[in-house]
Amino acid sequence: MLAVTQDHLPGLEAVRQVVLPGPQEPRHGTIQERFEQFHDLNPWVLTELERLTAECIEARFSKISLGMLFELVRYSYGRATLSADDFALNNDYRSRYARLLIERHPEWAPHIEVRALRTD
Repeated sequence: MLAVTQDHLPGLEAVRQVVLPGPQEPRHGTIQERFEQFHDLNPWVLTELERLTAECIEARFSKISLGMLFELVRYSYGRATLSADDFALNNDYRSRYARLLIERHPEWAPHIEVRALRTD
């Protein structure tokens, strides 16, 4: 497995330009709608999750939790951004990213934990 130094993280420039709703802006729409908006603005997140998932499969992980992958992304990219406010991953999106990973890579389905959606 190739080590990635902090200044050479894939997509780091995109993270430094991550687009989030303003602090006073209320949440509008369903979780799915908010996820789609976040994903459209931050496509690098899926790319990084794909990279991490591929590494886990190559390392022979039997099950891969999106919770674990989210924490890895938060750790790697959170340390590399200028402040903690520059980057945030909403846990509500984990189930959506799990499904998106399986949609794009059906062969990964046996490895990725997926639970029933509780809300839209």
